Amino acid sequence: MAENNSRNPATTPLPFLPIFLDLHGRHCVVVGGGAVAQRKIELLLRAGATVTVIAPKIRQALVELADQGRLMLLRKSFSPEDLDQPTLIIAATNDPALNTRISQTAQTKGILVNTVDQPQTCDFVMPAIVDRAPLVIAVSSGGKAPVLARILKARLESMIPANFGLLATLAGKYREKVQRQLPTASLRRRFWECTLSGAPGELMLSGQPQAAQKAMAKALDSATGTASPLGYVALVGAGPGDPDLLTFRALRLLQEADVVVYDRLVSAPILDLVRRDAEKIYAGKARADHSLPQKEINQLLIQLAKEGKRVVRLKGGDPFIFGRGGEEIATLAEQGIPFIVVPGITAASGCASYAGIPLTHRDYAQSCLFVTGHRQGDRPNLQWDKLVVRGQTLVIYMGLLGLDEICHALIEHGMNPDMPAALVQSGTTPHQKVIVASVATLAERARNENAAPPTLVIIGEVVKLHSKLTWFQGNSS
Repeated sequence: MAENNSRNPATTPLPFLPIFLDLHGRHCVVVGGGAVAQRKIELLLRAGATVTVIAPKIRQALVELADQGRLMLLRKSFSPEDLDQPTLIIAATNDPALNTRISQTAQTKGILVNTVDQPQTCDFVMPAIVDRAPLVIAVSSGGKAPVLARILKARLESMIPANFGLLATLAGKYREKVQRQLPTASLRRRFWECTLSGAPGELMLSGQPQAAQKAMAKALDSATGTASPLGYVALVGAGPGDPDLLTFRALRLLQEADVVVYDRLVSAPILDLVRRDAEKIYAGKARADHSLPQKEINQLLIQLAKEGKRVVRLKGGDPFIFGRGGEEIATLAEQGIPFIVVPGITAASGCASYAGIPLTHRDYAQSCLFVTGHRQGDRPNLQWDKLVVRGQTLVIYMGLLGLDEICHALIEHGMNPDMPAALVQSGTTPHQKVIVASVATLAERARNENAAPPTLVIIGEVVKLHSKLTWFQGNSS
């Protein structure tokens, strides 16, 4: 039986050969002076081309570019004599017949031509571009489905870090040195794979070029056997629970990590996003139940990084808001361990949003205060006089255990007992529950409804908006 090669890449013809042209200083002609022409002209200028625009009517934005000396304008109709051997020409008029005539003229002169939205008369098509210079990705449907190409471009934009092209810059600086010191192609390939997805790469992506170069030098010493391998630690905020609230960088790091050290408040759906073969180490803390003391967590992170591991320290919410993230990276800095910090959506912002409670509002609250309800001794240790402020929203993290004392103390220090208050349990998750009451009654309502951690307390006039603005289908009472 004959083999069906209809989908074999080696036998399926390419509609266009993907190439990248060097247009720096090359003469290019664009016929057309409208919005479509402007988009093509801007791309040519970014590529360093010398551009001449031909059209009887030219939009103001192009006139301004000409006034700046960035292009030449010819306010006239097209004629074949205008094609004085440019490198390429783009026909971008609103007249298909004229575009076809321009294409025919260009082809007789051996000039590359693109006619907008007429792929059958094109020598080349303009792709959708993902720009991570010097890395550039071009996506094309061969002119058959430009919208599909743009959809794919949008997906790639979300997947590829903004600074990804800087990895090429970093690699370029070390390419010759790596070739000299690592004699075989397999050693070099392994080195680049480890460094570009390891500490040097992550430091470069996070905008730390000097630290990245230091890490690259150490990695090369390690590859040549003159130093121990060195990993890095990424302190990552997991947000309040909904995995869709993770940042792009957080998601990428979870899928690249060798080890993830995570806290109690990190939700199961977020842990499901961790690379399957990565090691997961629970370091959660609940009241009177610390899986790992803080000092041991600090030492664990140091040990793992010194073993050359890519480590993610994953914390619920934002690591710098009641997350002790500062303590952990201070220890890393003392030990010379490379680290980066990826902020997360803090519980106050995420839970309030999903509960339909704006933390500030022109009519109700002009400021917002975050405090922790952790008890010191037998009572919450708070500066009560600063909590009872008119026009202020008060957000209390970890306040469920001391809720009775907190509400009573607020009333004692002058807060209206009828001040609206809400408790949000498991905010942003399918199990979210919102209990709305007053400061005087919230603790009792929470007990009656068996509220359980994780919770967040919001007190202020803005809570009145919950019934009107709630949109997330959790459980409210």
